[in-house]
Amino acid sequence: MADARLRTVHTERAPAAIGPYVQGVVANGVLYTAGQIALDPTTMQVVDGDVVAQAERVMTNLTAVLEEAGASWATVVKTTIFLADMADFQRVNEVYARHLGDARPARSTVAVSGLPRGVRVEIEAVALVG
Repeated sequence: MADARLRTVHTERAPAAIGPYVQGVVANGVLYTAGQIALDPTTMQVVDGDVVAQAERVMTNLTAVLEEAGASWATVVKTTIFLADMADFQRVNEVYARHLGDARPARSTVAVSGLPRGVRVEIEAVALVG
């Protein structure tokens, strides 16, 4: 990125970007992550299993991006969860809560008509860094 106030975040522990974007950008001490889907960072394939398995991979991917940027779930201020089917809400919420521990960021959850690679869940986050 050309602007010195912006820092690109990249980790091998999360999937590489599959388009013209990055895993995350830190701007003025705030991390904005790209939405993470259930891609295994090694194979770049969607993980096998149901929405719970996908949510686990999404949260693991997001944790890796947060850590690479110098953030954590404790410094996340906002997340957005995109679901292919709102019927999956409770099961995704259980995985989400387990990964967050005591953290309680603001959150929006929306149902969408489709997600990349046919996955059932995508999550993005905004966090304070440093």
